[in-house]
Amino acid sequence: MNSVLIIDDERGIRDTLSAVLSDEGFAVSSVATGEDGLEAARKGTFACILLDIWLGDGIDGLETLEQLKKDGVESAVVMISGHGNIETAVRATKLGAFDFVEKPLSLERTVVTVKNAIRQHQLEITNAQLMSEIAEQYVMIGESVAMRALRKQISIVAPTDGRVLISGESGSGKELVARAIHAQSKRKGAAFVEINSAAIPEELVESELFGHAKGAFSGAVKAKKGKFEIADGATIFLDEIGDMSPRVQAKMLRVLEEQRFEPVGSNTPVSVDVRVISATNKPLDSLIEGGEFRADLFYRLNVIPFQVPPLRERTEDIPMLVAHFDQRYANEYGRPQRTYTDAAIDRLKAYSWPGNVRELRNTVERVAILTSKTTIDADDLPPLENSTEAPSGSFRFQNFKDATDAYQREFIQHKLAQHDGNVSRAAEEMGVDRSHLYRRMRNLGIK
Repeated sequence: MNSVLIIDDERGIRDTLSAVLSDEGFAVSSVATGEDGLEAARKGTFACILLDIWLGDGIDGLETLEQLKKDGVESAVVMISGHGNIETAVRATKLGAFDFVEKPLSLERTVVTVKNAIRQHQLEITNAQLMSEIAEQYVMIGESVAMRALRKQISIVAPTDGRVLISGESGSGKELVARAIHAQSKRKGAAFVEINSAAIPEELVESELFGHAKGAFSGAVKAKKGKFEIADGATIFLDEIGDMSPRVQAKMLRVLEEQRFEPVGSNTPVSVDVRVISATNKPLDSLIEGGEFRADLFYRLNVIPFQVPPLRERTEDIPMLVAHFDQRYANEYGRPQRTYTDAAIDRLKAYSWPGNVRELRNTVERVAILTSKTTIDADDLPPLENSTEAPSGSFRFQNFKDATDAYQREFIQHKLAQHDGNVSRAAEEMGVDRSHLYRRMRNLGIK
């Protein structure tokens, strides 16, 4: 049952409101002073607090409201005002008041206001819980040099509106990076709208992105908003952009240049304010050379490039990832958490992980479902498919060039992290010319 606290120095108002709200099914408590109200709020849990602005002795309603928020009281607060003005209303709203009811009180309106306040407050709590679950689901795990550098880059880029192009192998965590950028951006309170170009039939991609008018094509029985219009004021994530058709690429270029577009079958332009984050697991430079991807679109999207390292290049993160996924699936399936032995971790580190973090996550989930043991040894792991298990360390690479590139990439990223990304100081310590380091970074895909 929802509970309500009334803080008002007029006994008649306290008694009347208590009777009316009790008849509506609320559990009601009432006090006469701000100090007693604070004490009651600290001891109990109330869905809504009705608080008079002008109290007799002691602190007034606004001071009480301010202290309630400082104490972390999460109740919805409705102010009772007999002498209110605009300045008072603005201050109370800034302090977190949900609404006002004026004296002489309309009991019917007061009950409706209390119910609305409680409903809105419960929605906010539910939304906060969902956001917390989403944030936990998309957390970036790892303390390798590459992951620390990636998080540092995200923290620098996220507050801006610059377009981001994320490159990396399938399953390496490109969506995690996109969501982390959005979560730290000034648009974090708005939607994160995603679309996978590879998962939508080519003939429907344009409609999905830009919407369509009624009757634009067979089956278009009513107008539909596209992802770009839905993402107005928010962030849109375009995954697998290398699979976009030439026609969609041309229209995308215009959208990025003008921030407006025309839905399919319509001549009326729609203007939007959208931050674009895109991702690809294909080498766009090769697609450009082959005429499959527009160079001008690439330069529009690639304002701030990100490179997500494959799991085989950051195997030191595997123990943390395993612990994270094991805890998730233990909670999800109601199983005890497991301990992976050093031999099990070594076997996981030795594998090349062609499916990257996604494949590791699936492996840990399979263990959580199929294995009853609480201690997981190397022999308890399922067969690692789609690739031969290679020895750990430098010997996991197939040729000398790959091994050399991997070592140099990690070494350079480590030196850059030591010097907070300052290329000049890193080059000086490494004993190479700065221009040479820039060229090597570009060749190794270090941004």
